[in-house]
Amino acid sequence: MSRIDTNVIEDAKEILEGHSKKGFVKRVLPFLGPAFIASVAYVDPGNFATNISSGAQFGYTLLWVILASNLMAMLVQSLAAKLGIATGKNLAEHCRLRYPRGFVLCLWIIMELVAMATDLAEFLGAAVGFNLLFGVPMGIAAVLTGITTFLILALERYGFRSLEAVITGLVSVIALCYLIELGIGKPDWGLVIRHTLVPQFKGSESVLLAVGILGATVMPHAIYLHSALTQERIVVRQETLMKRLFRYELIDVVVAMGIASMVNGAMLIMSAATFHAKGLTQIGTLEEAYRTLEPLLGKASSWIFAISLLFSGLSSASVGTMAGQVIMAGFMQFEIPIWIRRLVTMLPSIVIISLNFDPTRSLVISQVLLSFGLPFAILPLVSFTSDKRLMGPLVNRTSSRLLAYLVAAIIIVLNVYLLITIL
Repeated sequence: MSRIDTNVIEDAKEILEGHSKKGFVKRVLPFLGPAFIASVAYVDPGNFATNISSGAQFGYTLLWVILASNLMAMLVQSLAAKLGIATGKNLAEHCRLRYPRGFVLCLWIIMELVAMATDLAEFLGAAVGFNLLFGVPMGIAAVLTGITTFLILALERYGFRSLEAVITGLVSVIALCYLIELGIGKPDWGLVIRHTLVPQFKGSESVLLAVGILGATVMPHAIYLHSALTQERIVVRQETLMKRLFRYELIDVVVAMGIASMVNGAMLIMSAATFHAKGLTQIGTLEEAYRTLEPLLGKASSWIFAISLLFSGLSSASVGTMAGQVIMAGFMQFEIPIWIRRLVTMLPSIVIISLNFDPTRSLVISQVLLSFGLPFAILPLVSFTSDKRLMGPLVNRTSSRLLAYLVAAIIIVLNVYLLITIL
């Protein structure tokens, strides 16, 4: 552990024990980080495709779906954080300890497929970003993506704070890019506010896209990873300190997921204000969106879009690899060097790129696989966090348990619907 990480932990414990005289913002800072890493899954290239398509076809109509989806995500990710804090073990480890060996093996295989599907979407998104931004062939873009993600993951050897800072920086760049895009696009803010607060559909196709937005929001690998990020970061066992730590981690979740929600909303708003307003309702690929932005809003807008896509792919690919490590170690109690996992999970993406498959279509297929894996993350999570013997003072209350099961049921039913519709 680096000296920086040690200082962060010491500051955090001093704050939890009530000895710190710092202001509110400085007291919160040591606890920020885990949710920001998990939130990368909510702004990955798969979200780009879904949000841009929704905005182009239906304008601002589905903004309320993004808000509802991210409120659900806040609940799920807070449960994941709470599991790590209360038990010192992550979700995959609890599954291994509590379920039959055969079922654990099946869960591991499913989650590995989910991790590979996740990496496929993220790696392809970053490669497309390199291709659009620098004009390099997709093969070279794939190599650049692999090298860059290796460099990002190498930061982990310098401690968790270094990696958290880089990932947070990448997410900040994505948010800044879309803030600039909104300024260039000049959306109708009255319609934005109305459609954010008032649920509405425009035909069956809008329902399908709404399900797609929700289905691409809560990611199985982010749930497993988040529980691991909090399990040993700041360890306290006194009941009062655990509750206080969880309250600080809730701030981390709300801030990180709130930013992710705003980025997703900005994607849809930009698409609605730019494409839908000009009658371009059939923007179906990332490349089309990039090429169409320039004549509508100027060259700077297309560059900004490509930069945001590139940073989204790089950050989410790195986080996806971290999640894969957690899943393997938790379920099977063995690890492989992270560079080997990175190489193995790159292979499907490289094959797709070399065979000239449509990257955007591949992104959609990857979201189907993610939808299939979602119940195997949410249901164990709600079950474990509702167990008094396991969670102690942080066990779910009756109201939060019922709400969590309701959210889990809604997400699973809609994902099954999405799966059936697409297939």
